[in-house]
Amino acid sequence: MKIFSGSSHVEFSKKVCKHLGVGLGKSQSFTFSNNNRFVKIDEPVRGQEVFVIQTNYEPADVYLMEFLMFIRALKGASAKSITAVMPYFPYVRSDKKDQARICLTARLVADLLEAAGADRVLIMEMHSPQLQGFFSVPCDHLLAAPTLIDHLKKNWNLDDYILVAADAGAAKTLKIYADGLNMSVAIMDKRRDSNDDQPTIKGIVGDVRGKKVLLIDDEISSGRTLIRNAEYLLEKAGATEVDACVTHGIFAGNAAEEINKSPLNKIIVTDTIPNEDKGIKNLEVISVADSFAECIKRLHDKKSIKSINDAI
Repeated sequence: MKIFSGSSHVEFSKKVCKHLGVGLGKSQSFTFSNNNRFVKIDEPVRGQEVFVIQTNYEPADVYLMEFLMFIRALKGASAKSITAVMPYFPYVRSDKKDQARICLTARLVADLLEAAGADRVLIMEMHSPQLQGFFSVPCDHLLAAPTLIDHLKKNWNLDDYILVAADAGAAKTLKIYADGLNMSVAIMDKRRDSNDDQPTIKGIVGDVRGKKVLLIDDEISSGRTLIRNAEYLLEKAGATEVDACVTHGIFAGNAAEEINKSPLNKIIVTDTIPNEDKGIKNLEVISVADSFAECIKRLHDKKSIKSINDAI
């Protein structure tokens, strides 16, 4: 087994390798003056089982192209099998045709990974789990919930809290947290009528009056959904405090500035995306590298990975 890393989040790849007790594979990746990228594998992989790790955030297209080149280079070097490990999957929200004449980009990315030579894909917390159906190769879906629930149990006093799904799409994830933490729940009624990242909060299903709220969602991009939720919960629904627990901390554009000015208190994210230097107040970053390492080990040993997601 060999593990290689693209350049988007090398520290995460090193954490995975440390958990597994293996060294990170040697490779090169750089850009020529004409903005064309060059990728080279600097050690033999013939007949080897290979895992290549690349998370995807801005610039998403650059990191995606580098990832495809890594997979193709490994394929051309006669690797026995190649698993594309993607802590965060690019274009994950473009998974349905909800407008006329648009591209199902998540499906396109799945096709590109397979065309490049990936034999298996490992992803954490997709926006819609049914995205696994876009792949004809095996696609394993890891959940961050077991790690985050364990962190909350050990480090937070949740006696006065209620769990709230940031929107209806987060309701299924909310159930995992509710079962794991044995807490009451509510769901925000959020609408998005355009492509401008400007959500509208219509109300809440459930009662949060006099309670502290822990918002649950799969990702923070612009931060506007969580900010609007926090404002509504405090100003109209009677909540006393609003925190958030989110898997992927993208924090695109001026999200950090807007979040720091918002009534959001603490935010928990995982390290699927590098975000320690974003300058966000009260940010807790919880590593999921051990979950990926355990999953990689089980895939290599031909063992079931189901219990990794069940370990709550």
